Amino acid sequence: MMISLLNRIESRPDVLGGKPCVKGTRMPVRDVLAYLAHGETLEALLADFPYLTRADVLACLAYAAELADHPLVIAAE
Repeated sequence: MMISLLNRIESRPDVLGGKPCVKGTRMPVRDVLAYLAHGETLEALLADFPYLTRADVLACLAYAAELADHPLVIAAE
């Protein structure tokens, strides 16, 4: 399921300078995440941006989860 969600995110140089966006829109992943981080509900987000779907929002969350999954490198002393 994660892979199919990630297919909803694209980064193109000709759209918002290559920032990751919901595919087929000019809605940056960052804006979707910020909207939710500020306490807005999924329902409010979808009402304010009717061209987005629940799956688009889940794709933004999946994208953020992938970016947050990185190895921790600890320098040797």
